[in-house]
Amino acid sequence: MSDRVLITGGFGYLGGRIAIEIAHQSSWQVRLASRQDFIAPSWLPESETIPFDLLKPETFESALKNVRTVVHLAAMNEAECRNDPAKAVEVNILGALRLLNVAIDAGVERFIYFSTAHVYGAPLAGHITEASLPRPVHPYAITHHAAEEFVLAAGDKGSIQGIVLRQSNGFGVPAHQGANCWMLVVNDLCMQAVRDKKLVLRSSGIQQRDFITLDDAGRAVHHFLNLSREDLADGLFNLGGECSMTMLAMAQRIIKCCHEMLGYEPQLVRPQPSSDEVSLDLDYDIGKLKRTGFELGGNMDEEIKQTLKMCISLQRGSKV
Repeated sequence: MSDRVLITGGFGYLGGRIAIEIAHQSSWQVRLASRQDFIAPSWLPESETIPFDLLKPETFESALKNVRTVVHLAAMNEAECRNDPAKAVEVNILGALRLLNVAIDAGVERFIYFSTAHVYGAPLAGHITEASLPRPVHPYAITHHAAEEFVLAAGDKGSIQGIVLRQSNGFGVPAHQGANCWMLVVNDLCMQAVRDKKLVLRSSGIQQRDFITLDDAGRAVHHFLNLSREDLADGLFNLGGECSMTMLAMAQRIIKCCHEMLGYEPQLVRPQPSSDEVSLDLDYDIGKLKRTGFELGGNMDEEIKQTLKMCISLQRGSKV
């Protein structure tokens, strides 16, 4: 079998960056699965593309042909899951399970499933390891937790090498302007900084989050493509950036990058914290991942500056 990797959701925000990382840093052939685009994109012309829809299992067999590893990212987003939890079950759980079973039948060796840190609950707080008890509360997190259990169970049975990555808050410039990512908080703040020269936080911003650059997320997938089976352990890994900070601190970091890159500091507007509001410490532990030999190397400020650059291009109506 060739060293071909299928990336579902490969035209998406995270998928696009992962695809670029794999294609540019390894000899793996990248196949992008998509419901809409069936020609190689300009931002990754060396890739293959193939029709794929989680609600159409008849598209799975051809997508998985001659594939050694699957990176499964395709899923309904948080807003879609909140608005239609029943469909989220169909897409995020049953779709993933059907794809997993067809991958097993097709002889795929490794199945890397992208889950979310929010399976541990909300808000995230305290010291969180893979041994922490999952208590998802949002349909997005609930459906991802259910899907990851099927992947891990298949790995335990030896049917496939099942890997689950519970990613914290990924941020960075998308692979292309059409990625549906501008509602995400860091990207939204960058867009506000360029468009309005003002950053408006909907909350006081004192809640802590763990942030990981998309560069590090892509490098982690590349790491798992080549990691020995023995080093996979039970297949479950937290994927974070060892960088817990408040949204207020992230907004201030964006302001600093604006000053360095664009020569001005956007105004920051936010509600003041209530008298009983506290900032809970967060330690999103990735020690298990690091013990496999992975090292973080992403540059947060560079990701922010590249995102600002794309925001400028979008505002001007030009191509990056």
